[in-house]
Amino acid sequence: MEDKRNIQIIEWEHLDKKKFYVFGVAMTMMIRVSVYPFTLIRTRLQVQKGKSLYHGTFDAFIKILRADGVTGLYRGFLVNTFTLISGQCYVTTYELTRKFVSDYSQSNTVKSLVAGGSASLVAQSITVPIDVVSQHLMMQRKGEKVGRFQDIIKQILRVDGLRGFYRGYVASLLTYIPNSAVWWPFYHFYAEQLSSLCPKECPHIVFQAISGPLAAATASIITNPMDVIRTRVQVEGKNSIILTFRQLMAEEGPWGLMKGLSARIISATPSYHCHCGRL
Repeated sequence: MEDKRNIQIIEWEHLDKKKFYVFGVAMTMMIRVSVYPFTLIRTRLQVQKGKSLYHGTFDAFIKILRADGVTGLYRGFLVNTFTLISGQCYVTTYELTRKFVSDYSQSNTVKSLVAGGSASLVAQSITVPIDVVSQHLMMQRKGEKVGRFQDIIKQILRVDGLRGFYRGYVASLLTYIPNSAVWWPFYHFYAEQLSSLCPKECPHIVFQAISGPLAAATASIITNPMDVIRTRVQVEGKNSIILTFRQLMAEEGPWGLMKGLSARIISATPSYHCHCGRL
């Protein structure tokens, strides 16, 4: 499928599956290593009350590095790597759903919207238990009693049973389904707009390089309020999305819904570039 500027969209049947999954996992792992510190910073910024400890992404980075060293920026990393499984499930679901929807609609926006939402539903069902554990590890600081992976699992089981591993599941769906559903249409929208503005000689990779970050930033801004609520529900052990929202608004006002946004954009942009490399 090509548009008027010959921007090719590679569909599922065109992919070399072995290379796609092997290189996909390797690329995702490399990206995860590079952006994980910002994932940790985002979590801490979203959970803290006001600016009680960190005053922003850069301030948090420096303070964590000084207090805990490089290892402090990678707390919970090994547990978090299990989300690589959900990442592959996401890609597979996205591609197969696009193929299915193409039988009913040729609109790239429709295919991307439905496939992105469906893929996030599958991925979050796998990711939430991993997030719950890894976020508890992310919040640990030097000097505090550091719980081991096994200790955190036992604590969650003791307090909430198996359902504790799915705390914040609805909030996660309300965060990542819209995030994924809007990212793909925005990516194609920005690519199409750039293709009409740039000279015909401009290579397609330039459109990808610019459209990816723009789409990631747009999706992050739209869904960050729910991401803040999701993180607080999972880390603080709360049960109500509405009560968490009300408490956040009462304590910090509307700006509290944008906490950790810059760190989230930094961590999200390379990850989505890995996905959009298929296009």
